[in-house]
Amino acid sequence: MSSRSEIAIVGAAETARLGRIPGQSVLGLNTEAGARALADAALKVADVDGVAGAFDPRQVAHQLGIRPRWVDTTNVGGCSFLLHVRHAAAAIRAGYASTVLITHGESGRSRVGTVPRPRDPASLTGQFEEPYGARAPFTRFTLPALRYMKTFGVTHEQLAWVAVRQREWAALTPRAKLRDPLTVAGVLESPLVAYPFHKPQVCLVTDGGGALVVTAADRVETSSAVRVLGTGESADSPLVAELDDPLGSAAASRAAGDAFAEAGIRRSDVDHVMCYDAFAHLPMVGLEALGIVERGEAAEFIAAGHTAPGGTLPVNTNGGGLSYTHTGMYGMFAIQEAVRRLRGEASAPVPDARVSAVLGFGGMYTAASVLLLGRW
Repeated sequence: MSSRSEIAIVGAAETARLGRIPGQSVLGLNTEAGARALADAALKVADVDGVAGAFDPRQVAHQLGIRPRWVDTTNVGGCSFLLHVRHAAAAIRAGYASTVLITHGESGRSRVGTVPRPRDPASLTGQFEEPYGARAPFTRFTLPALRYMKTFGVTHEQLAWVAVRQREWAALTPRAKLRDPLTVAGVLESPLVAYPFHKPQVCLVTDGGGALVVTAADRVETSSAVRVLGTGESADSPLVAELDDPLGSAAASRAAGDAFAEAGIRRSDVDHVMCYDAFAHLPMVGLEALGIVERGEAAEFIAAGHTAPGGTLPVNTNGGGLSYTHTGMYGMFAIQEAVRRLRGEASAPVPDARVSAVLGFGGMYTAASVLLLGRW
């Protein structure tokens, strides 16, 4: 198969429920999502010869009855599923697989079937950050956020607007966990989790899952397929103190550069963005890393309403990890919303989208990936 062969996402589905699902394990969430994605693609288990996932895809394949020729267990945190799409595209073009099922399931709130990860005192973070309190996610993201705010003069009110704008989208999305109106004052008056983040500026903790089916475009009907236009991935320092770019994400910028080069499109061609938003400053950093907004201008861009319903560039149109759902690894749900948007199946009404940019962060801000997806 040619390296230029077009690749498509032909199936996409989330678990029937999101939020609190104490009756399902991590494996159960993965397999439910996988079965629903195959049904969405109108494909059978026998059609699948590749599996991928951050949770053990061997168990998922066995549970579903898949006998894979190709397996990808890449796990770099919340953006892993974007990498899986990229790797699946490469595998299909190389002839290693023809149809790949990518699954995600996480019992982030109920913790059913979740094994705690032991800390490694010999690792870089175990030696140089964790002993000083940099352990929980909100303790790792605060320093880059504060450096960004100080350098570009971002106010607490502007940071609050991110959560407000995304809640406006969540209010239009029936499956979103948080849909009540939110104001800037409400954000700033809410409990402080870790300075500068108040509760609405920190991601949810939920259960749920999702899955994708990726194959060569010429193998399927294209009416509901979404084209994979371009992809990119990169990694940064595991230490917050040694990030290549403390004001943004060098990994995300590199991944975006590769994705746009592969797609052969301009930044101005993007009319929808899904950006990983475990914390409220990430959509600002993400828009700038993608090159869609000039450096230091994203805060005002969001506050002015450009990313909100009716704005010039819809961003995080399901409400994002701040209001829709966040199982701990959010990237799958960002891809799901981009697919819905490009298919014309999303809940919130927006102008017809042709190209969606999906940016994921992972591993406590140490990895990033970008997908550029398009309609037929």
